[in-house]
Amino acid sequence: MAGRLDGRVAVVTGGCSGIGLATVRRFLEEGAKVVIGDVDDTRGEELVSELGVTYVHVDVTSKEQVDALFQSAKDTHGSVDIAFNNAGISPPEDDSILDTDLDAWRKVQEVNLTSVYLCCKAALPYMLEQGRGSIINTASFVAVMGAATSQISYSASKGGVLSMSRELGVQFARQGVRVNALCPGPVNTPLLRELFAKDEERAARRLVHVPMGRFGEPEEMANAVLFLASDESSFITASTFLVDGGISGAYVTPL
Repeated sequence: MAGRLDGRVAVVTGGCSGIGLATVRRFLEEGAKVVIGDVDDTRGEELVSELGVTYVHVDVTSKEQVDALFQSAKDTHGSVDIAFNNAGISPPEDDSILDTDLDAWRKVQEVNLTSVYLCCKAALPYMLEQGRGSIINTASFVAVMGAATSQISYSASKGGVLSMSRELGVQFARQGVRVNALCPGPVNTPLLRELFAKDEERAARRLVHVPMGRFGEPEEMANAVLFLASDESSFITASTFLVDGGISGAYVTPL
């Protein structure tokens, strides 16, 4: 069924690659007008030409730039109906708590958790004024279970995203705004490929836990985001929406 997002305006952070870009393409297929927020200006301008989207340079840890992103969506297209708060990082220096220093901890928290707070804070006033809206925040399966490979700040940040999404989903449900947390399993994105290309053993340790025996694809995550953004999920809010190939439901002996 095409046209599930006809006439709606979607803001996607981290929209120049990976899950974000796959979701941008999926939203466009379903009739949405899309505003991408990212720091990759070269790729952003390419997507403006290729897809006809609006691109805004945004450092998601800056309140002023995040506010300007959502204001741009409102000014350009007249509403803010969907916010897919997806930007995130997983740097190699984020490892065991014994090895991760305070600067690395803070950097990941700022990009992965504080940015979601800022994006929700910016999007909600528009949605509350309209009396409708859907916010989807990217958490992770590691928000509900321990990671097989240690990434202490990443795991903690995604737990924070999940908890915040639940609270907002409950708080604003009767005002027409739904808030859900997408919890992907390991996904075949540039971020994951870069991380595991440097350590094949680490990739194998992660993959053995996935019952389906493979990593997810960005397009599979995009389909889940589309569902949460559309009216097909109209009775879903404050949800932990796991799209993880069964990893969170399985017991698998590690290698």
